Amino acid sequence: QVQVVESGGGLVQSGGSLRLSCTAPVSFFSDYTMGWFRQGPGKQRDFVASITRSGTDINYSESVKGRFTISRDNATGTGYLQMNNLKPEDTSVYYCNIGGTYEDGTYYQSAYWGQGTQVTVSS
Repeated sequence: QVQVVESGGGLVQSGGSLRLSCTAPVSFFSDYTMGWFRQGPGKQRDFVASITRSGTDINYSESVKGRFTISRDNATGTGYLQMNNLKPEDTSVYYCNIGGTYEDGTYYQSAYWGQGTQVTVSS
């Protein structure tokens, strides 16, 4: 069983920034696309961003484009989600998914998820 771990969540004021991290074993992480998702209370889990293993293809949801930046460091098995200009509607549990694929505007999830990290943005 591959362990995927998110960290970096917290409480921040509107307009603030946070950087989330996602770690997995290097030999696994470096071979696959990584995606970030979020799930608010009583809502479905929604796609936020994805990045291919080489970093050449990056995709964002419209709601975060221009504010969030996804990146990765294959040497350390770590992925990041830099979140700037946060808004109260960004409040969610954020999850990392490793091993999915992004095709024709849709991210197809893999079975490899972390436990999530809570992000709360106060107004």
